[in-house]
Amino acid sequence: MFAKINRRHLIAAGTAAAAMPLLARGASAQAGWPSRNIRMVCSYPAGGQTDLLARAFGDFITRQVGKTVVIENKAGASGSIGAADVARAEPDGHTILCSISTTYVMNRVMMKNPGYDMDKDLTLVSVIPGAGLPLCASLASGVKTLDDFVAFARKKGQVNFGTYSAGSSPHMTINELNKQYGLKIEPIHYRGEAPMWTGLLDGTLDAAMGSYTAAQTVLQGDKAVVFAVHSKKVDAIPDIKTLPEQGATSKFFTISGFTGWALPKAVPQPIVDRLAELCVAANSDPKVKEVLATFVLEPALGFKESNALYQRELPTWIESAQALGLEPV
Repeated sequence: MFAKINRRHLIAAGTAAAAMPLLARGASAQAGWPSRNIRMVCSYPAGGQTDLLARAFGDFITRQVGKTVVIENKAGASGSIGAADVARAEPDGHTILCSISTTYVMNRVMMKNPGYDMDKDLTLVSVIPGAGLPLCASLASGVKTLDDFVAFARKKGQVNFGTYSAGSSPHMTINELNKQYGLKIEPIHYRGEAPMWTGLLDGTLDAAMGSYTAAQTVLQGDKAVVFAVHSKKVDAIPDIKTLPEQGATSKFFTISGFTGWALPKAVPQPIVDRLAELCVAANSDPKVKEVLATFVLEPALGFKESNALYQRELPTWIESAQALGLEPV
């Protein structure tokens, strides 16, 4: 009788194991993660905002999981080189992408073949919503508000407005302002923010738009003034109104982009959830808080909130990018 009961129990246990839900099996996968060091691919150069965020969050994750997060910078082609690398990686959670909304959203419009398909090859895990980007004008322009800038642009006829790359947020902002106000603002594209702000300093540009932190090179030198902020207010300059608050109507002025982490698509959901939990927990870490404060950024969001933001902003990003009329390269 004892042997028969044991046999019956074993059969039942085997049946239960065979029917075990995928989530439970995934939980087992999570329990063994990470089993080795983690490679975090940052798709932008060392020393920039994306890299510093990757290192701060990577250091926190290292301390939490007991395995080293190794940061590997694979920059180039608007983040597509690094993204394609991660998309091809083994889907076991040991290769993570850290990149920005250009990589996750814009490349599908700007590139014929970026080497990956965001929807099919990658899972967005956690994002840090972008900060409001200040629009700055030279002191010589006399501009203090959006209305002032529109009047200045109409009087001058052609305004040189700096962007940190073709297809960037500043580029789309210029296009939307030209459409609404019938202006002829000329986008002047630079390779990054540093040379762009130098262009405003030396008088090549009448205006420029970029991160508040990088803009300090002109603001602290009393060479320029902030006349508006794209999408959301910046705590450091609370009196400066956003473009929508000053009458700009494009949907593009309501979105802010993001920095975020992604995994290969087939990584089990429990590992995705665990990484998202770690990103959110990192918000309270002193080193992470320092980097977020430096770039005037909000805390990292969880998996559901991150993907809701992505799906909400995606159509507007694509619509505004397509309106530029640029041929995919």
